[in-house]
Amino acid sequence: MRHLFVMNPAAGKSDRTAELSFAVNSLCRGRGLDYQIRISRKPGDCAAFTEEAARSGEETRVYACGGDGTLNEAVRGAAGAEHVAVTNYPCGSGNDFIKNFDDPDAFRKLENLLDAEETLLDLIQVGDAYSLSICSMGFDARIGTEIARYKRLPLVSGNGAYTLSILANLIKGVHRHYVVEVGGERIDSRFSMICVCNGRFYGGGFQPVPEAKLDDGKLEVLLVNRVSRLQVAGLVGKYKEGRWADYPNLFRHFTDNRVVIHCDGEEVVNLDGEAIRGKDVEIRLSDRKLRFFYPRITKLS
Repeated sequence: MRHLFVMNPAAGKSDRTAELSFAVNSLCRGRGLDYQIRISRKPGDCAAFTEEAARSGEETRVYACGGDGTLNEAVRGAAGAEHVAVTNYPCGSGNDFIKNFDDPDAFRKLENLLDAEETLLDLIQVGDAYSLSICSMGFDARIGTEIARYKRLPLVSGNGAYTLSILANLIKGVHRHYVVEVGGERIDSRFSMICVCNGRFYGGGFQPVPEAKLDDGKLEVLLVNRVSRLQVAGLVGKYKEGRWADYPNLFRHFTDNRVVIHCDGEEVVNLDGEAIRGKDVEIRLSDRKLRFFYPRITKLS
């Protein structure tokens, strides 16, 4: 088996590739493993490294060393590949994906990832792009795709960067007109946010639908009704804590494997922090699965 470590120097507040490379070399040489370290120089490199491993036909474990965006790139490269498995060594600001496990800190020790269990996870698909955890549109997507500009500020955590992006985006308007096809309904209205969940966490700890599970073959869809700028502060806490069921006037929830969203113009689609754009957007449960490995001392929660 080959072990491929893909590293993103832009993840987190500083470049940790030298530190990580030293740790990987020490551990892998000590265990006599066949391994390789590859460092990205631009967006898309980690996906390309993983795609190359998939094309090789060799049994490979890919370690995405970075944040949720780095993991998303590795997922894109490995989606549906039978001989490639992926994990996350968290070096980003939010590191939300690992919160789907009952002991997220277990991922922070490389030796734990070398002693791993494996499972198959569902994927969200939008065109040729994939999301492992959450796909969103609307106010939240605009916020999510602008977090990177704030996350490297001194003393700003992942959650803090999310909050700053909220404030900056308020001036752009909270709600937009969408026509949404979901759950056998066609809903023509103005919505503040649309969130499609495979996993539970994103945005520095936000958990919009706590019922979502990565391996249950279902997507959880949350439509957030029109709210004003003045109502946003009250909405954010409810949304973050996944209290949609307590506020039917604010939220509509569906369980479905396909959502189609028609927009008046091109809109940002946020896939685990990576942005694409579209006007007529189909979000669906992919036919492909992801092999994912994780420390033996933890499990999906």
